[in-house]
Amino acid sequence: MMEEVFLHLSGSSSSMPAMVQVLADFASFDALQFTPRLKVVLARVLPILGNVRDINRPIFANAFKCWCQACWLYSVDYPLFSILDADVTSFLNSAFELLLRVWASSRDLKVRSTTIEALGQMVGLITRTQLKMALPRLVPTILDMYKKDQESALVATCTLHNLLNASLLSESGPPLLDFEDLTVILSTLLPVVCISNDSKELSDFSVGLKTYNEVQHCFLAVGLMYPEDLFMFLLNKCRLKEEPLTFGALCVLKHLLPRLSEAWHGKRPSLVEAVKLLLDEHSLGARKALAELIVVMASHCYLIGQPGELFVEFLVRNCSIEDAVNPKEVVRRSGTHYAFPYKKLEVKAGAFSPTELRAICEKGLLLITITIPEMELVLWPFLLKMIIPRVYTDAVATVCRCISELCRRRSSQSNSMLSECNARTDIPHPEELFARLLVLLHNPLAREQLATQILTVLYHLAPLFPKNVSLFWQDEIPKMKAYVGDTDDLKEDPFYQETWDDMIINFLAESLDVIQDIDWVISLGNAFAKQYELYTSEDEHSALLHRCLGILLQKVHDRTYVCAKIDLMYKQANISFPKNRLGLAKAMGLVAASHLDTVLEKLKDILDNVGQSFFQRILSFFSDRAKMEESDDIHAALALMYGYAAKYAPTTVIEARIDALVGTNMLSRLLHVRHPTAKQAVITAINLLGQAVYSASQCGASFPLKRRDQLLDYILTLMGRDGEDDFFDSTRELLCTQSLALSACTTLVSVEPKLTTETRNLVLKATLGFFGLPNDPSDVVNPLIDNLITLLCTILVTGGEDGRSRAEQLLHILRQLDPYVSSAVEYQRERGCRAAHEMLHKFRTLCISGYCAFGCRGSCTHGKHVDAVVHRNYSNLPSAFVLPSRDALSLGERIMVYLPRCADTVPEVRKLSAQILDLFFSISLSLPRPVNSNLGLDLELSYSALTSLEDVIAILRSDASIDPSEVFNRVVCSVSILLTKDELAAALHGCSTAICDKVKQSAESGIQAVVEFITKRGNELNETDISRTTQSLLSATVHVSEKYLREETLCAISALSENTSSGIVFNEVLAAAGRDITTKDVSRLRGGWPIQDAFYAFSQHVVLSYTFLEHVIAIVNQTPLLKGDLGRGETPSHSGDTQLEDVLQAAVVALTAFFRGGGKIGRKAVEQNYASVLATLVLHFGSCHGLASFGQHEPLHSMLIAFHAFCDCVGDLEMGKILTRDGKHTENEKWINVVGDLACCISIKRPKEIPSICLIVSKSLERFERFHREAAAAALSEFLQYSDGFGSLLEQMVELLSRHVSDDSPTVRRLCLRGLVQMPSIHILQYTTQILGVILALLDDPEESVQLTAVSCLLMVLESSSKDAVEPILLNLSVRLRNLQICMNTNIRRNAFVAFGALSGYAVGSHHEAFLEQVHAVFPRLVLHLHDDDLGVRQACRTTFRSIAPLMEIEGVVALSNTNWFGSDHRSDYEDFSRDLAKQFSQHLDSRIDSYMVSIIQAFDAPWPVIQANAVYLCSSMLALSEDQRISPLYCNQVLGMLISKMSRSADAIVRATCSSALSLLLKSVNLASWKAVRLE
Repeated sequence: MMEEVFLHLSGSSSSMPAMVQVLADFASFDALQFTPRLKVVLARVLPILGNVRDINRPIFANAFKCWCQACWLYSVDYPLFSILDADVTSFLNSAFELLLRVWASSRDLKVRSTTIEALGQMVGLITRTQLKMALPRLVPTILDMYKKDQESALVATCTLHNLLNASLLSESGPPLLDFEDLTVILSTLLPVVCISNDSKELSDFSVGLKTYNEVQHCFLAVGLMYPEDLFMFLLNKCRLKEEPLTFGALCVLKHLLPRLSEAWHGKRPSLVEAVKLLLDEHSLGARKALAELIVVMASHCYLIGQPGELFVEFLVRNCSIEDAVNPKEVVRRSGTHYAFPYKKLEVKAGAFSPTELRAICEKGLLLITITIPEMELVLWPFLLKMIIPRVYTDAVATVCRCISELCRRRSSQSNSMLSECNARTDIPHPEELFARLLVLLHNPLAREQLATQILTVLYHLAPLFPKNVSLFWQDEIPKMKAYVGDTDDLKEDPFYQETWDDMIINFLAESLDVIQDIDWVISLGNAFAKQYELYTSEDEHSALLHRCLGILLQKVHDRTYVCAKIDLMYKQANISFPKNRLGLAKAMGLVAASHLDTVLEKLKDILDNVGQSFFQRILSFFSDRAKMEESDDIHAALALMYGYAAKYAPTTVIEARIDALVGTNMLSRLLHVRHPTAKQAVITAINLLGQAVYSASQCGASFPLKRRDQLLDYILTLMGRDGEDDFFDSTRELLCTQSLALSACTTLVSVEPKLTTETRNLVLKATLGFFGLPNDPSDVVNPLIDNLITLLCTILVTGGEDGRSRAEQLLHILRQLDPYVSSAVEYQRERGCRAAHEMLHKFRTLCISGYCAFGCRGSCTHGKHVDAVVHRNYSNLPSAFVLPSRDALSLGERIMVYLPRCADTVPEVRKLSAQILDLFFSISLSLPRPVNSNLGLDLELSYSALTSLEDVIAILRSDASIDPSEVFNRVVCSVSILLTKDELAAALHGCSTAICDKVKQSAESGIQAVVEFITKRGNELNETDISRTTQSLLSATVHVSEKYLREETLCAISALSENTSSGIVFNEVLAAAGRDITTKDVSRLRGGWPIQDAFYAFSQHVVLSYTFLEHVIAIVNQTPLLKGDLGRGETPSHSGDTQLEDVLQAAVVALTAFFRGGGKIGRKAVEQNYASVLATLVLHFGSCHGLASFGQHEPLHSMLIAFHAFCDCVGDLEMGKILTRDGKHTENEKWINVVGDLACCISIKRPKEIPSICLIVSKSLERFERFHREAAAAALSEFLQYSDGFGSLLEQMVELLSRHVSDDSPTVRRLCLRGLVQMPSIHILQYTTQILGVILALLDDPEESVQLTAVSCLLMVLESSSKDAVEPILLNLSVRLRNLQICMNTNIRRNAFVAFGALSGYAVGSHHEAFLEQVHAVFPRLVLHLHDDDLGVRQACRTTFRSIAPLMEIEGVVALSNTNWFGSDHRSDYEDFSRDLAKQFSQHLDSRIDSYMVSIIQAFDAPWPVIQANAVYLCSSMLALSEDQRISPLYCNQVLGMLISKMSRSADAIVRATCSSALSLLLKSVNLASWKAVRLE
């Protein structure tokens, strides 16, 4: 293997470094195998060593180091001289020379470092001659490495160690270096000791530690050769007081002292003196090294006598060093850099914290106390002296531990201990030690278990104190040690400090009682007085010192001494510091227990000397804020001192003092404070006053607290934040103030007199808002909430005069808590439920066994007095007055508040709410039942349900893994049984808040509970209950935000409808919808319109869909359209109109929703009720058209939407098209035509529905409302067109229509007639006589529309009527038609003429002559209207003319009807026709001329100008052509006058022109002569 390596070694240069590294690894791995081959290796490597490049030199240098280390390992088992022959030595000398001269001076740090490391291993293998020659060059080269980093320093130090061993301690000859030559090396090494080795990196720590150890080895090598020179060298470096050198020298001394003890034995005095000079060193590093050196010196008996005490005091002083010292003294953890005297390298020295120094000194002091018996003479009793100084306060724990160890060893020498203490005047007296140690007990959590150590040392020092106290301490001190022994348990108690301070005061008080030596007590009091100078003004120990002195003064009866010490306490107290202020106040209270008047006089003097009025305080706010704060502090201190004076004062004299304090308004002088701690002090003082009053009452000296309500007002004022608080207040301070205020309110509420309702409401208003406080800071907020709950419970148990008033009090407070019980914030819900739970517990206790103002449950001593009062006041009253009734608890309302919490997301809330329900029902079942009462409860079943509820609570308390939904179901099941009927109704009425709960899970469960109640016990609800429950559910539907919850609430409404009276529920829903439609834009509501969702829910319900549809249809049919819809003889009225209209609108919208959202279920319901639905829609459609005629278009719009939705629902697209096309037309006939089209459509698709529709519609004809009757008449008239299959129903329809032709509404009259004539012709023949009778009656109707319909219907009937039906009324018809022929309505005139002509067909037989007379009466008018303005009238007259002309039996007249003139519309043709007709009159109708003339002359005044013109021309033609000489004289004068008048006065051109033409005609007449003769006459 070696041959192969050598082969590669002599090869290419690239493989040589790898082969050298292989050889180095071989040497490191197996030194025994490698060392014998060293010669061969060197022989192969040396020839190539000079040609190695810089990059590979570290590999070769490391190889030489490994080879030399292998040699040293080899020498452990085998002699080395056998290996180091002349050749090997020569090889090593050559290599050493090359490395030292060439490689060690390389610029590459790695090359230099590895080379120096290799040289360090080679110095022991080369010859001494070679080494001595190399020293001048080698030493500077090594020292130069300290300019670099820690790695380089370690390499240099290791090399120096090897070099010093080889040059100083070699057995081959004398030292190669003198001590003078070594001083440079030693001076360089001393600062290296300061290199920090506390790096967090493990590698850095290791390097630093190795460097430190190598330095110590270097000094030991020098010390072994030159011990005295090295000792002096180190002492001189200490005297220089240069920190890095001093630190290094002390560390070296500490290291070498045990190892060179014999050589340095005679140097003890020098070392002690040198160390004494360093006791005032400021450097933490130097002090740390000095402390360690002192411990080493102590172990070698260097500490004797007074120097020993100095060194012990040094340790004690550094045991008390604080973590935060003067910044100039602080040495940061990173260390402080110091430069070498002649080098650039900086190392980190003194990298120590005060904590580390303190720990070292504490361990050192304990070590020399425990392990070095010789130190006992130095430590005792000197350590007692170390307890008193203020600067050594932080070292007391360690000092006490040391003293305890010393006392334990000297326990059998108690007398000698006392004598040794008395022998030295500088040792403190026992009173001073007791006072100091007692005050230092204050902090039980102080480091090093200070309290335990002090108690232990007191236990051991008992022989120094009066004898009779020893036994008491032996019994009491272990108890106190047990209390502070477990600090973890102690920290869990928030009041541990207060408890511990009280234990200390009690310990002192009992010790004083045991001692019973007034002189010793006075001496102790003086010692306490001297203690004030040992503590700063902010030190909390001062507060305990005040109390210690206060309890001592309580035992002293010398008033002068007491006054002096009170003055001292107040003078020394820093009342600006709250802790000390409180301590001073408690101290004054303790003194007041024996010297009340003395303390009150002192307080009055302080109060009188404050010197600032309230007005001055306001001015000071702007001028001198410091004075304002000082005044606040004084007032706060005074308030506390007054309070504690009252608390500790004897009960026999307290009433008069409190009455004077409160009655004179002295407290009001203390209220003008603004600083939060000052406010807290005043509040605490008032609280203490209340506690004093209460304590007096418990001792049998009860009396009412005067102005109690005023004191409450003071507290509430101080509790609030005002504008000035911004200068002082923080949130935490304010919360602390409020917490104290609540506690004080509780105390004041607990005392007499009882709280008035007004004051109670004031307190609740000011305090309940605290339930909404955030959780942080929890250590302040949680006690505040506890205090608030205690206050509420106290208000409950101390208020009220009887059971009913207390129940009212309970409900009032619970209702105030409801917003927090139902809050969206988890901690608010928990607080609200916890408060309610506690109050119910109090109330139950109150109902069972009275109450205790301190909150005790069950029987207690506090309650005895109250019980006696209660029994005395109510012993003569029935139990109903003492205990509340069940109704007073309002269980229904309360249950719905807490039931949702049983499904809360917070487990604690679920548990509390279940317990609340249990308390409610257990209280209710325990209350006495009124006589003859019937709650409707099965008591056995109720108690079973209550037991089930308690089982659920037990499960919740055990935190068993149970499904919350299962728990809730069991709770609801129990509650549904436990509620009475009235309570159930109340619960359902209040269900809106439960459903709208801010916690989704609780809201869902609330709905579930409501459904459960309705399903199981809905049949017990009356109409009012159902209505109110529906309203509550609808309110919840409106207010819930999530769609899922709304759907569940709608399901609850459906359940209510299904299990109770659905009509009441539907009515409430429709009423709510009506209100919404009127007051809101329901189409734009965010999240949709909840009521519409209710409609959808009803329409999709399997059972309710039919019921709801029928109900809505009934509403639409029964509700009148009030606006403009006047019935028979009614007058407009607005009372109740709005509500009815709203309901009707809601019903229409409900129908729309039903049609649109019913789905398959809704469609099935519509199909089954098709006839009633359609009839209703058609009727309402007609009614809405009636409203539209009054300008009210909105109902029609809504109706059309509903109708379209119906069409979509039933799939009738054609009907929808009809509505889309013509539905919005508001003209009377238009909408009737739409109804006709709808009827036609229905008759085609659903002919079987027509009879049912007609039957339903016919009933509306009997309605009182006009629009309904009109709509019904219109619908019925149209649907009767398709009455073929009616059978007997047709007769009913005809009878109904015939009866209603006398309706008040003209529309109804005409539509009824229209319906009669629109029947199929086969049925008309059957009822012709009846129909004609109706027509005859309506021809005289005062309404033209009715007349028009009558005459139109007459034409229709005459087309198919038999003669037998017409003949009886022929003449009556003729007469009525004649009257209609002069109607201004052209349609009536036209139809009247046509109908008259149609009647001519029936003028046969006996009626011929009579009808002929009617013809002659009509004929002139007929001729005149042949040229009517209206074309239709002209056509009608021509038709009638042709019909009746044959009846006149004049061929010429019949012939004229066939001429062109007759059918022409030209005026000239008509005039020609008129002249020819006049000739026929003169020739054939002489007997009728006279009557014709009269009729024609009457037409001169016709309302139509063209008829006037026609009459003028026809009359003139008849006069001109008549051959009857009798006629002319009768009419010529009249006609002439009228012509002249018309011609001159008429406004119509046609009349004037015709008059001119007629006058010309008359002048040309053959009868002119006769006319003239007449005229002349």
